[in-house]
Amino acid sequence: MTSFLPQLVTFEQFIEWYPSNGVRYELHKGVIVEMPPPTGEHENVVGFLAAQITFQFLHKELPFRIPKTAFVKIQSNNSTYSPEILVLNHDNLVNEPLWSKQSTVMSAASIPLVVEVISTNWRDDYYDKFRDYEEMGIPEYWMVDYAALGGKRFTGNPKQQTVIICQLVDGDYQMSVFRGNDLIVSPLFPQLKLTAQQIFDSAL
Repeated sequence: MTSFLPQLVTFEQFIEWYPSNGVRYELHKGVIVEMPPPTGEHENVVGFLAAQITFQFLHKELPFRIPKTAFVKIQSNNSTYSPEILVLNHDNLVNEPLWSKQSTVMSAASIPLVVEVISTNWRDDYYDKFRDYEEMGIPEYWMVDYAALGGKRFTGNPKQQTVIICQLVDGDYQMSVFRGNDLIVSPLFPQLKLTAQQIFDSAL
């Protein structure tokens, strides 16, 4: 993860600066950082999960969409994230003043689910984004650690491939851990018939 520009920048400066070079960047507490380039395995997992989730909301006829590229602006600490999978409630985008021109959302009412597929910058997902998504009030947050990169407190000892699904309950995330043949339990999509191992196998 590489930082850019020595001084802290605002969201507006970040958006104006953002280059069209195919590289993903995020704003972390005013600091622009480059996201690690994804591996083929990482993209396989993202594509598999995006398809599974899309099937669920299309089947339920929910007004959800998954944008190719969009930002989540954390107003409390000058951070802006670009999740691997961002499920948006299209009906609420009319209430998002930054959506039309900057593909950015700021309200939890627009975000029923966010998924981060863990890579080498795993501390961002397990610590910073966990805290910020929780504080923002996003109802459901998945951390998919198909390569068991995270710390042992999250992936076990020895480390194991792990999916952690966080459900917002009374303002706090309650975490459920899934490994191996555990059936994934999603509060948003209770009909989802998917094991943790199926997610891990999709990387290959």
